[in-house]
Amino acid sequence: MKMVKTFTSQGFTLIEIIVVVFILSLLAAIVVPKIVGRTDDARIAEAKVQIKNFETALKLFKLDNGFYPSTEQGLQALIEKPTVGMLPKKYKDGGYLEQSKIPLDAWGNPYVYISPGTHGDYDIIAFGADGQEGGEGKDSDIESWNIEK
Repeated sequence: MKMVKTFTSQGFTLIEIIVVVFILSLLAAIVVPKIVGRTDDARIAEAKVQIKNFETALKLFKLDNGFYPSTEQGLQALIEKPTVGMLPKKYKDGGYLEQSKIPLDAWGNPYVYISPGTHGDYDIIAFGADGQEGGEGKDSDIESWNIEK
């Protein structure tokens, strides 16, 4: 005599599904705005860190060569030896940054480099989320001379 077990499949009721969807929606409504708001903070922090990296590389460039790259030479001088303007005599093989190209800011725009700068030997600026000079909040400029040391 064979014993056969039968399984009855019990599904979720409509009420149970609605409750689960409601709970997930409630959690998403609480968590998503906090995550989205943190994205802007993370991008601002990333731009500040990158500007600090540029500053360190520029100091090494000056230590080796006695001057900062000109505006015309730009940040590109940190990864390849300049061929215009004042030419460095002791340029470090491989450049002064680990990357093989100058990174864009956290919003995908190029950094602005001016040397001599209006606030020091050089100015480095990321224009924020809007990619334009000025602005407030996430659109505000991140400037090398305004980053807390």
